[in-house]
Amino acid sequence: MFGEGLRRLLEPHFEVVGLIGNGRELIDAVDRLQPDVIVADISMPSLNGIEAARRIRKMPHAPKIVFLTMHDDATFATAAFQAGASGYVLKRSAPSEIITAIHEATRGRTYISPLVAGDVLSALMAKREHPEELKPELTSRQREILQLLAEGKSPKEIGATLDISTRTVEFHKYRIMEATGVRTIAELTTYAITHGIIQPT
Repeated sequence: MFGEGLRRLLEPHFEVVGLIGNGRELIDAVDRLQPDVIVADISMPSLNGIEAARRIRKMPHAPKIVFLTMHDDATFATAAFQAGASGYVLKRSAPSEIITAIHEATRGRTYISPLVAGDVLSALMAKREHPEELKPELTSRQREILQLLAEGKSPKEIGATLDISTRTVEFHKYRIMEATGVRTIAELTTYAITHGIIQPT
């Protein structure tokens, strides 16, 4: 329903070439639909928007990416721009903001919602002043497996989805838990929700 509402908002201003349901489908659709700009959410099933953005930005002739999300925490916005985003708009912003953000992206500029801009600047300054406080980054594969585990997939199902062995999934699961300091799948799920990797159901 939200996607259809967004389509109606954008169609008077842009040609909308597709409506995609999850992060993996989004990556597959880039070559097929060849959009100039992608409007993505952070919390998407199967593969979250930030991880999808990282992969899309490595593609030849990669489209611009504008995030439209409920996450007003500067951590998410910072991660989005580090992943290559050209815009970051909150869902509670005025509808005109997403249109402005897309226009700015097509001009090679960056747009960030005023509702979160100040917090993002403060977060970037804090990271510059206290780099030792940064938590270790998970690898791309670990983030991918973390999301699938938090969505309730078994190691066997994850292995089939990613075309890797169950043993490899278990190894990554152990390393993820070690890196994040969690001990159970429930805690892992809470971590994924807190960090915007999945949405609470």
